[in-house]
Amino acid sequence: MRIALFGCGRIGRVHADAIASHPRAELAWVCDPMQDIARELAAQHATSATADTAAVLADPTIDAVVIASSTPTHVDLLARAVRSGKAVLCEKPIDLDIARVDACWAEIGAAEPLVMVGFNRRFDSSIREVRDRIRAGEIGRLEQLAITSRDPAPPPAEYIAKSGGLFRDMTIHDLDLARFMLGEVVEVQAMGANLVEDYVEKCGDIDTAVVIMRSAGGALCQIANSRHCAFGYDQRLEAFGSTGMLAVHNQLPTSVRYAGPGRTEAAGPYSGFFLERYGPTYRAELDHFITAVEKGGPLEPGFADGRAALVLANAADKSMRTGSAVPIAPAPPL
Repeated sequence: MRIALFGCGRIGRVHADAIASHPRAELAWVCDPMQDIARELAAQHATSATADTAAVLADPTIDAVVIASSTPTHVDLLARAVRSGKAVLCEKPIDLDIARVDACWAEIGAAEPLVMVGFNRRFDSSIREVRDRIRAGEIGRLEQLAITSRDPAPPPAEYIAKSGGLFRDMTIHDLDLARFMLGEVVEVQAMGANLVEDYVEKCGDIDTAVVIMRSAGGALCQIANSRHCAFGYDQRLEAFGSTGMLAVHNQLPTSVRYAGPGRTEAAGPYSGFFLERYGPTYRAELDHFITAVEKGGPLEPGFADGRAALVLANAADKSMRTGSAVPIAPAPPL
């Protein structure tokens, strides 16, 4: 499968590595308006670089595109790629504006496009195992889901100002993960605070949040987020059911523990950040995308999942600002 990559920044480089190393994929183009970084990435993978989006999309030998460019470019590139007959793997979010997301689907939906949204945590082997064991009934009826997600340090102010806010930028991964485990969500309540850096508040955002949700099946979910964690990248999940519990803990470099006069069970630091913790998920995500395209679908998570996560992020933001729980209306059919 010949794949073109849009966006040669940090995430674009991760996708480029995944494509180049996949046995059934060829990185045919890298495209970025910043031609220096496009040429640098192309040289690393012995492929072609360009800033000409139209030329890439007009190439009849391209089977699929990966969109890893900045969020404001996603909708346009996604729609143009679909019109060009390409399958699409688009990084989250589809857009920060639900109206633009819906307008995009109104334009492309009739074509029954092959579109996948990059919620890579669904492809973490431990998380997927928990979901599969819940579905197999191992812990009975799922009653509570707890997701903890804390970054080592906040991003710079320039990023925060354009991110769409904590819920749409960071929590959206956890919101999709909650739907992955729980199914549809019918109610959202959230609180936020500024406890980490003054510049985050000056950008009109929060750096700390707790989100509570109720699923259609009655189970409750709690998400704890922070832009700061003194001990590394804190990523945990706990699924509590009527007959048992399943948990995903932070990953450590080894299983060695130290015990001494001043401390016991001491271990090495957690993963540094998301690439260390979730690096393999990008390759698993790409493999799912390629296999699904080869077989004609279905792609998971799809466009509807991307839309649903944004709806929940918007609801969390509204709840935080109003102090009230926000009901979630049934999603329109896509």
